[in-house]
Amino acid sequence: MRFPVLPVLVFCFASIATAQSTAHWDYLGKEGPLRWGKLDPAYAACSEGHEQSPIDIRNARLNKALQPIEFHYVTGSVIEENNGHTIVVNVKPGSYIVAEGVRYELIQFHFHHPAEETVKGKYSDMEVHLVHKSADGKLAVVAVRMAEDVAKPNAVLAALWPQIPRAKGDTVKVTDMVNPGGLLPADRGYWTYTGSLTTPPCTEGVRWFVFEEELALSRDQLRTFGTLYRMNARPIQEPHGRKIEANE
Repeated sequence: MRFPVLPVLVFCFASIATAQSTAHWDYLGKEGPLRWGKLDPAYAACSEGHEQSPIDIRNARLNKALQPIEFHYVTGSVIEENNGHTIVVNVKPGSYIVAEGVRYELIQFHFHHPAEETVKGKYSDMEVHLVHKSADGKLAVVAVRMAEDVAKPNAVLAALWPQIPRAKGDTVKVTDMVNPGGLLPADRGYWTYTGSLTTPPCTEGVRWFVFEEELALSRDQLRTFGTLYRMNARPIQEPHGRKIEANE
């Protein structure tokens, strides 16, 4: 991104951990997911890691000790960026969550088409990843799966999509005020597991919170993103014995 905002905000989730590597990658072809681990030594975890994301959500164990996530999102201006892999929405400081007793600041959110996480093998139409970072540098992602509903446009997307940057490298300051809370479903039940970035360098140690309830978006909103990114989802990864817990 080339817009004057805080440096920590300029990277997509794909590059939060390793801005130093510049090896090109893609979702299809010779630079697609099956070859990510061979494109650059910094991407080794993409093929060698045992806690990779996304995964298929199934056989989750109920953990009554898991508390609801506290959301403290504020309304403000945002900057949209087309980074060539997705649309990233960079937010101003001030929004945060408290999960498992840890405070994580919201850095940005971005979109995948179709959804990356599956539930018992089923894909949703889209997914938004809200990316957070703790004071000690740990990442937490809140994943919200999205399903087309002709009669239910999403209010946040209604503010973002009319100004969506269509060319790689373009950035747009959104004039409407946006609250990321509009991307959360009414039911805040979630599944949680330990995983990774879903794009190179596929860094592990990321805490994932996947909402059980899908969020509606309109057909036009789905098509708007789909015309830019027909497919930008990493295939499902092996769980390697990881446990998936549910908070209700």
